[in-house]
This record gives sequence, structure tokens and C-alpha cells, in this order.
Amino acid sequence: MMKETSASVLPLIIAGPILRKATASQLVLWFVTTERLDATFYLYQQDESEPCYQAVIADEHQIQIGEKAWVVLAQFAGQFPVNTPLSYQLVTQHGSLTELIPSLTYQNESAISFVINTKADYVLHGSCRNPHYPSKDSLVAADSKVEGLEILDRPSLLMMSGDQIYADHVAGPTLDAIEQVVQLLGLPKETFEQACIADTDALYSHPHHFYGREKILPTYIDQTWLGKLIPNRVVPIFSSRECENHLISFSEYFAMYLLVWSPTLWQYVDRERFAKQHFICGGEQVALKWRQQWEKESMIMDDFIQGLPQVQRLFAHIPTYMIFDDHDITDDYQLNRRWEKAAFDNLFSRRIIGNALMSYWLCQAWGNAPEKFEPTFIDDAKRYFAMPCNETQDSFIARLNQFEQWHYTISTTPKMVVLDTRTRRWRSESNDNRPSGLMDWEAMTEFQQELLNEPAVIIVSAAPMFGVKFIETLQRMMTWIGQPLLVDAENWMAHPGSANTLLSIFTHTKTPTNFIILSGDVHYSFAYDITLRNHKGKFHIYQITCSGFKNEFPNRLLRFCDAMDRALYSPHSPLNWFTKRKKLLIEKRDPDVAGSHRLVNRSAIGELYLTDDGAPKKIDILTADGELINFPPRK
Repeated sequence: MMKETSASVLPLIIAGPILRKATASQLVLWFVTTERLDATFYLYQQDESEPCYQAVIADEHQIQIGEKAWVVLAQFAGQFPVNTPLSYQLVTQHGSLTELIPSLTYQNESAISFVINTKADYVLHGSCRNPHYPSKDSLVAADSKVEGLEILDRPSLLMMSGDQIYADHVAGPTLDAIEQVVQLLGLPKETFEQACIADTDALYSHPHHFYGREKILPTYIDQTWLGKLIPNRVVPIFSSRECENHLISFSEYFAMYLLVWSPTLWQYVDRERFAKQHFICGGEQVALKWRQQWEKESMIMDDFIQGLPQVQRLFAHIPTYMIFDDHDITDDYQLNRRWEKAAFDNLFSRRIIGNALMSYWLCQAWGNAPEKFEPTFIDDAKRYFAMPCNETQDSFIARLNQFEQWHYTISTTPKMVVLDTRTRRWRSESNDNRPSGLMDWEAMTEFQQELLNEPAVIIVSAAPMFGVKFIETLQRMMTWIGQPLLVDAENWMAHPGSANTLLSIFTHTKTPTNFIILSGDVHYSFAYDITLRNHKGKFHIYQITCSGFKNEFPNRLLRFCDAMDRALYSPHSPLNWFTKRKKLLIEKRDPDVAGSHRLVNRSAIGELYLTDDGAPKKIDILTADGELINFPPRK
């Protein structure tokens, strides 16, 4: 049953806490509250009744973004105990954190426990969490496992390497919940230029508001060879094949984060509202196929919502870091120069992308590395949210589009280097329809500087640096015929400049001898061991990919690609000499499951255990069903 939706009954905390950056000198917590937070943070060592640290949450760490919505990034500086059990409590104007949300604690806890680990020796990782994909949620499986572990045996951190939301593929019931949350919290309205809708009010009353937004989204004139054959051929800027409920406004993007990370607001949503209104949208009834789709999605969302208390609990206990990929913004975000030009030359699409970046900054990037956002940056954000209008919104979006510091490092041992592979692309100079390199020369140079003289390093790259060669060949073929968007033809080897630079970095004499690459993006999981041919033992690269948290690849197609890759690109196949990685010996680990498949097509979260010298001790994936699959080293 939906609760009464009067603003007076909304709880104080509607999302969070998410434990974000956690180091010996800094602790960061992310919340969303319905009023300004007046609270004191208390930190305890195990079995101590008196806090070892306490601080008031500062006003400058809170941004009001709606009538009843504040984003709070609570930041605490000090000398904090490391590698030892800790717990935290928050005492607010309405009671303590664990009184307000009793489901946050594990059994026998009175406060939320965690550890500031200096070693990244047990890492959870993964990406691609689609709420209405018909599988269980592997974040729920991860929480169930953490609940059964002693505190010092828990993961050092959780790395979410992209697609935390699917802005371009939203279920109808989720979109209806988003609209209700926007109204419930009084999130900002906005107006649009160069669009068929004047503002958000017009969007919500439009006949294509549900299951028809592809008719609202902007288009451009095709300039490819196909466009020359069919003059004035109109092509959608937003290329997802499932964008019928694509998010548009900032408030929609922000509300989706609240609904996929916390169970709270679902209690105030009438999930039967649209059905009660006989599926009438803008005065018209949506088509039968979409009404049937709604019913299917509703059943899947029931299960997803049921698991959210555990997801909320996991985030509260394990330091959680994030980086975006395309679906956090839109499918194929900045895939090539032609897409960029079409998207940023149109005021409507530029606004949609900007809205996505605004919500990404508030909900993900700010907590990764708060020190990268100086006071003037925060002031610009507050200026917009204090008085939303086109001018201040466009000004803040322009600042986000120029920002080049989304990447960051985590000061564990080994060091973790988290890459931005979306906004600093190496654009093709010969053909604007070819995929851009995932990082440009300047970004690659900065990346190399982070690696120098490190004995070992963990690299987080949303897309695998070393992917499935047969699939990359298919992507290259589609690029040759001018259709890279059809197959998401973006991989590290697609652009010669970035590919050659990357391979040079790996073989540089002053870079680490152990590289671990954690990736997601592709919706299947695998593990590779990589060395230089004829120099085995000089250095090691381990490509470890786990995807998705709640998403999978079309199974029959993946089985075909897996079989073809095994047949054509074995470690000693002569076809390897026609690839950019011809100097590298790539050996693929076989998972310990029945069958001969090396690509595991299961919703799962990755578990990586490391030795003291930064090499993998154990590579596992924990499936959403609770099954543990191991990738043992080749014999």
C-alpha cells in the first residue's frame, strides 16, 4: 500500500547513507534529505562507548535542489584509525540514523560498521544495473554475503564502473514513479529550446510521455553514405533502440537515482496510478503492446524494490566508488565526432546531456573526489538550484561540459586509477563517423604519470582494455560500412592512436610489473592473463571483466561469438598477427562451470582477492542467484 503523500509525513532521509571516500584523513557520506540536515557525526572504535571523533555536518556541504530535497555530501577531515573495525552514527534533528532507518544495520549492530582499508586486497566490482532486466540483483547477493562475514573479512571497497542508471532505457512503471517523485519533492521545472515541448509541464501532458519519447527527442539530417542515397533522411540523436521512456529533465535524472538506490520513496508512490487512469497519456490511451509491457515490467520491478533495503545497507557499510559510462548519460554518449556534433549543435539534446551530467555530479562524482570541486564550483551549483532558470542552468551545464577531472585515484595499496573514458575522447581526424579513442593524448599522458614507479596498480576502465577479438572484429566491420552505432563500436583498439599509446604505456620500463584492469560495460564476464610474447614473466596484465550487476547479453549471440573467438583467436592463432595486440600473449581463463564457455552470461558482481604484490590470488564472480563462479589460472 502507498503511504499518505502529504509532504509533512515524508521522512528526513530519503536516500543514503552511502559511504563514499574513506581514507586515513577523510571520510565522506552521501545523503538526500527532505529538509536541511542538522546533525552530528560520531565515529567509534570497536567496543568503545565514547566516540574517537565527532563533527557537525556543515551547511556548505548541503545543496537544496527542490522544495523538499537536499543533497548532503558530509565531509570529515582528521586522522582516522585504519585497518580496524569502526562504526558511525548520525544524530539528526529527528533522531539517530539507525532509529530513522533500522534496516541499515546488520545483526547485533547498534551502529553502522566499516573499515578504512589501506590495502585493496578484496575488491567488489561490476557495472550495468538495469532495474527492469528479468534477473535478480547481484548487489542484493553481495549484501547477503557481507552480512555473513566478520568485519575485517569484508571487502575493502566496492567499485561501480558504469551504468549505475539506464537513463535511455527506463521501464514505464519506473518513469511513472519518477514523475510522482518529482512532484512529491518539488524538484525544479525547466523550459526547453529547439524542442517540440516548451517545458516539463508540456512533457508530462504530452501523448508520447509514456512509451513514445523517441518521437519527442531531437533528430538531425543523416550525412553518411546512406543519407546521400536517401536525401534529408532524419536520424535520432539519441541512438538507443529502447529509448521510448528516455529521461529528459534534470529532475527526472535525479529522481531515478533516488529510486534505484533507496527503498524509501517507493513507499510514497502509487504504483497503480497509470493503470487506474486506464493508461491514458495526454488524452490518448497507450497502445496495447505497451500496456502489456507495463504489466511485465511491473512484476520485475516488484522484485527489484524488495531488494532495495539490502542495497541501501551494503552502500552504508562498504566504501563505494563510481565512474560513469554511456547509459548514465545516454547510449553511445560521445561515440564519435559525428554524434558529438549532432548532439551539441542541438539546444534540446545539449540540455538533456547537461541534465544527465548535473545529476551524475550530484549523485556520483562529487563523492568520489570532493577535493576536485572547489568552492566556486559549489557556488555555481547552488546559484542555479536557488533560482532555476535557463540562463543559470545553461551556465552550470557549460561548466560541466568543460570539466576534465572526472577521473581520480584511490590511495590504497595497490593504487587504484579510475579512468574517465567518456569525455576526453581521441576523435578521428580522417572520418567523423569512426569511433573515437576512449582517451585522448593528454588524458593518456596523465594516466601514464599516475603509473610511474608503482610496483602494481589496479586500473578501472569501463570498457575492457583487452576485449573479445571476434566481437571487436564485428564492430570494425560495422564501422567500415558506416554503422558503428548499431553495435556500440567503441573499444580500446578501435582508434589507432589511443590503442598504440595504451600498449606503449603497458610496456614502458617505469610502469608497474602487475597491472589489474577491472572493467564492465559488455554484459558478460571473463578473465585474461596477458604477457609479452617471448618475454613471459617480464610483466603481467590481468583483464578482469564483470558485467552486469543486473543485465545480460543476448545468450545465443554470445555463445556464437564465444565459439568463434575460441576457434579464430586462440593464443597461437596466426590471426593474432593482424591485430594491434600481436606482441601480446593473451591466455583466457576457463570458469569452473559446466560447459566450454569462457564468456559467462550471468548477472553477477565481481570478487577479486589480491596477493601482497598486487597479483590476483582469486578471481570470482558472485551471481545474482548466489552462485560463486571461479576463474582459476591456466595450468
